[in-house]
Amino acid sequence: MANLNGLQEAIVGGKLETAVALTNEAIAEGCDPQAIINDYMIKGMEEIGARFEAGQAFVPNLLMSARAMKGALDILKPLMRGKAAGSAGRIVIGTVQGDLHDIGKNLVASMLEGCGFEVVNLGVDISSERFVEAAREHDAQIVCMSALLTTTMPRMKEVIAAINGSDLKGKVKTMVGGAPVNERFAASIGADGYSSNANNAVAMARSLLGIA
Repeated sequence: MANLNGLQEAIVGGKLETAVALTNEAIAEGCDPQAIINDYMIKGMEEIGARFEAGQAFVPNLLMSARAMKGALDILKPLMRGKAAGSAGRIVIGTVQGDLHDIGKNLVASMLEGCGFEVVNLGVDISSERFVEAAREHDAQIVCMSALLTTTMPRMKEVIAAINGSDLKGKVKTMVGGAPVNERFAASIGADGYSSNANNAVAMARSLLGIA
């Protein structure tokens, strides 16, 4: 039988090849894709997140775990089309206009996806209009913005203003993050949430959506 506990351990350990192999074995044996995700893969990401929070793991560990998670998810996603995915929520994420940095943003996206959210990753240099369009198109509950440059931080305020000036006002929460961003700045521009790291971003997203 497929070693699903081993799959969870592979994700915690950031072992892509092992995670992919065990996922393929589980599918070949008829295991339910959603159960694999909920009972083992998400738990693996939560464990590495908890280790990071406790200072027992670091950013490279998170990146490796997210990579292993993505490799396994890529196998399972085609098998789940048309099925209820039991998503924790849908999030649109991107780096604001004028900023081309995406490592931190991609890590947050991977952690969110790994913990059960549907994530639409828009990439970098995303305009206010594109954030609004994507949130509307994908029926997102949260728009998550990243910036690494102090010169692009004001774009976050523009995105929030665009959301509040559209039909999405009151329907979509906003989250911000990035090296120069802090909680005080987030509050000053009217963001609903701020996170300093990928693990906290998951907790904040859950909090905003009322998920225990």
